[in-house]
Amino acid sequence: MTTPITCFKAYDIRGELNTQLNEEVAYRIGFAFAEELSAKSVVVGGDVRLTSTPLKLALSAGLVDGGAEVTDIGMAGTEEIYFATKHLGVDGGIEVTASHNPINYNGMKLVKAGSVPISGDTGLNAIKDRAEALDSNYVAERLDFYAKGAKIDADAFFNGKAHIATDILAESGKYHRHLNMDAYVSHILSYVDINNFTPLKIVTNAGNGAAGLALDAIEKKLHEKDVPIEFVKVHHNADGTFPNGIPNPLLPENRADTANAVIESGADFGIAWDGDFDRCFLFDADGNFIEGYYIVGLLAQAFLDKGPSKIIYDPRVYWNSEDIIRSAGGTPIKCKTGHAFIKERMRQEDAVYGGEMSAHHYFRDFAYCDSGMIPWLLVAELICTRQKSLASMVKERIEAFPSSGEINSKLKDADAALARVLEKYQPLAEVIDETDGIGLEFGNWRFNLRKSNTEPVIRLNVESKGDIALVEEKTKELLDLIRAE
Repeated sequence: MTTPITCFKAYDIRGELNTQLNEEVAYRIGFAFAEELSAKSVVVGGDVRLTSTPLKLALSAGLVDGGAEVTDIGMAGTEEIYFATKHLGVDGGIEVTASHNPINYNGMKLVKAGSVPISGDTGLNAIKDRAEALDSNYVAERLDFYAKGAKIDADAFFNGKAHIATDILAESGKYHRHLNMDAYVSHILSYVDINNFTPLKIVTNAGNGAAGLALDAIEKKLHEKDVPIEFVKVHHNADGTFPNGIPNPLLPENRADTANAVIESGADFGIAWDGDFDRCFLFDADGNFIEGYYIVGLLAQAFLDKGPSKIIYDPRVYWNSEDIIRSAGGTPIKCKTGHAFIKERMRQEDAVYGGEMSAHHYFRDFAYCDSGMIPWLLVAELICTRQKSLASMVKERIEAFPSSGEINSKLKDADAALARVLEKYQPLAEVIDETDGIGLEFGNWRFNLRKSNTEPVIRLNVESKGDIALVEEKTKELLDLIRAE
């Protein structure tokens, strides 16, 4: 008899604590991962959430019993797992994180050797099947064995089970701790020439401390090399109770602390990270939030300044990215939205960089994976070498290609809304792009409309060539039609 597991998604594992994800499920996933990949070595880490450590230890117990040796790099961001998986030459990596989800959720992100992503059609569903099929009596016995003498932490939200005892897990001889921070920091700093840096003051919001350890290590290395960067740290210390709210800077209500600190300290720019810091969000010297779309263009320019290359970007908004890439002698390549698609296309094309408007930025030399630390370093270097503020660098691009930002509409019938829009606009379109959802171009403006795969939501993006009033007009026009239920 199988045990249903409901926390597997298309690209990762994400679920509500106790009802969908607990230590038993984590053990099952670890065992299944080791078996499915025939993995003899796996690296694991976890974010700042209180439940990440107990889940990570249960996961590790499953990995050990499934035949793998486990290297635990401690509290870490997802990108540290990406880096460690490739750098240590192991068979796979798992980060325990729910990123920007509410505090009563957790999850996992899984990669194979070389940090190749695992999604539904590349092994995730097979891992789920194995996890569900694992004998329940065996799982209970093994969890009881590893839990002997373990302390129960009431704050970790799990009910009825003792946590895994680290010493008993270590006695297996197949679980050990190895902090990989020095190698990670050296690699991150290799993307910039530190001799280019002039004095900068930067506000950093570590999102309840998720990014704090990595930032401290980067700061230490910069100061050892006399790089003149001063950090003003906000919400920096690790606190898994999330006293400063859910670490999701995409929500406008979560931006004020960073913006205010930038203004009050007179900083050159600000950075805020999400819960596993694989995304960073930037603020200019006036505390204004910079849409991820325009950062894609900046980073493309940073790489193309060093020579021609292929650049990958997502199809929601792209006129600004294409214009920058072509002007700088690069090759623009449009790709379906989503990390698995972007990473696969980057490998196919050997692209140096890939960017999404959602603030995911991917780098060839980072195992084609996304990082929330490399982007701000590249932007800081651009500010110094061009002797221009972040605001001035993006201002002309925003004016040249204004956009609406992504606007979500929750509907009773998303299919009917999509049909209404297509009936009116598709016959008038000069270009029809079906890379992801539907994209229609009309000379000096265009829009992209995508349906969510998991809920009745339509996602709209509108952009124009130099006409913000037109963007506002067409956005309202489209929303009125989409929401006319």
